[in-house]
This record gives sequence, C-alpha cells and structure tokens, in this order.
Amino acid sequence: MYRKYFLPKIKESEVTSKDLFENRREWLKMMGALGVGSTIAPATLWAAASRKLGPLEKSLYSTTEEATAFKDVTRYNNFYEFGTGKEDPVKFADSLKTDGWKISVGGEVAKPTVFDMDQLLKKFPLEERIYRLRCVEAWSMVIPWVGFPLHKLIQAVEPTGSAKYVEFVTLHDPEQMPGQRSPILEWPYREGLRLDEALHPLTILSVGIFGEVLPNQNGAPIRLVVPWKYGFKSAKSIVQINLTETQPKTAWNLANSREYGFYSNVNPAVNHPRWSQRKERRIGEFRKRETLPFNGYGEWVASLYSGMDLEKFF
Repeated sequence: MYRKYFLPKIKESEVTSKDLFENRREWLKMMGALGVGSTIAPATLWAAASRKLGPLEKSLYSTTEEATAFKDVTRYNNFYEFGTGKEDPVKFADSLKTDGWKISVGGEVAKPTVFDMDQLLKKFPLEERIYRLRCVEAWSMVIPWVGFPLHKLIQAVEPTGSAKYVEFVTLHDPEQMPGQRSPILEWPYREGLRLDEALHPLTILSVGIFGEVLPNQNGAPIRLVVPWKYGFKSAKSIVQINLTETQPKTAWNLANSREYGFYSNVNPAVNHPRWSQRKERRIGEFRKRETLPFNGYGEWVASLYSGMDLEKFF
C-alpha cells in the first residue's frame, strides 16, 4: 500500500532496523565483558549507534498523535547532500563518518565553544519530543525526536547584545556527501532563525529518534528541529552554529527566493508557487488531511509573528 502513494522502492535489507541496533549493543556489551575493544573511543561508539539514549524525560510539548513507522521515518528523507531522491539518503549515507564529530558555537557570543558529542550529552539532559514534521512537498510524519532545547546551548555561550539571528552550517565534504558534487544548492547547506525563534522552547537540537542515536540519513549526529516550520529549515549534520547581527543567507532562499522564504512557517494560506499547501499526506495514510497553521503549534508560536504580514514574510 505504501509504495503506491509515496514511499520509494527500497529493500528492507537496506534499512537500519531497531533489531540491528539492539543486537549491536548486545554484541558490544559482550565484547566489553571479555575485555575486547576497550580502546574504542566514546565518540566512535556514539557514531556506531551502539547504545540506547536515556534515560529520557517526556516533554509537555509532544503531540498525542501516533508516530510514523520507524522504517518509513528512516527510508523516506530529504537530504540533498546524499542526492535529490527520497531514497538516496538511506542508500548513500553510510559514507558519512560521525566519529570525533565536533560542533563549534561562536559569532556574537561571550564564550565561543567547540563541543564534541559526549560533552553535549553530559551538559544537556536529553528528552523525547514527539513532533510533527511537515515538508514543503505536502507530506508529513510524526517522529519521536530525542534531543535538548536549543536555548540551553545558546545560553551557555552567552549571546552578546548584538546577536539577533542564529545561523546553522552543515558539514561540507563531497567525499562523504556525494550529493554536494552537484551544484543544485550552494554548499555548505546553511539555515537560519531569528534569535527569538531559536530561543523558543519548542526548538530543539536532536541527536536521536525512537530512543536511538540518529541514523545518518536522518541528519546524524546532530540536527535542528523546528516543528512549526517546513522541514528544510531543520538543518542536518550540523558542524557550526553562529550568532549574528544580520539575517544569515540560507540555502533554499539563495537557490530560489520566490519559492522559499526565510521564515518558511507552515501556512496553508500561502501556496508554494507550483502547488497548494492546504492539504498534506501523512506517510502511511491513504487520505490527505488539512494542513494546520504553524503545523498545529500556533498556540505556542503565533505570538512570535504578531503584526507581521505572513504572506510577505513567508
């Protein structure tokens, strides 16, 4: 049924399953008990998806909707660094090496810092947030993200009074990310938020889904999640976060400003120039459903845009 509507024709053997995650963890436990592999660095274990993330706090912001199936969340993706097809990320993202990953935070801050993944986990407690993800192509998912509020990271580096925006930069490495050999976008991939959007408690940095570390095709090892905006705003595989005084340039806005505005809030009243945004198809469902303003999060975020013309600032 799924293939008829949106899902790509990918063999189950190509998809990393939860069972594989579980078996890998058990194997590592056994090796540890035998004294084997004790020289493996923690960052390497992180990159290998070798452990369950937890304990996790449940978030008051989570939707009560049923989550999209794990196999669909991990095999139907937009991640142009690995190709433009929805099936390309799961096919080609194995080339991404996340061991030793670092993320630098700087710009208009008093304490510029470079974090590695283990430092982030120790400093910022993780929680599970079940968020809707709405993509500009009129499909959507419900995903149990694991992460922490972005505002905690920003507060830790102490923004200066000049900081008004936050820029996110993805890894640029065409050897690992073969899609970057194509000029379809200006690489590296860049996204941005206004500072108040970045500080909003709904905005998170995600390091996992379904209680496990992020698969490569979903933006490993760390990605942005902004649930009231279209999915392309949520930059993946982030290596740099900059607080800036001026509005940062963003990948899709540079590529086609007529179709992709800086704000990109989910708004059924503002159509993409080539199709309507009034309805969406939830992956795994047959019927389309009405698109909700701000992706259903208007109660919490509509006040951020009070007095703005949301057709002009789309």
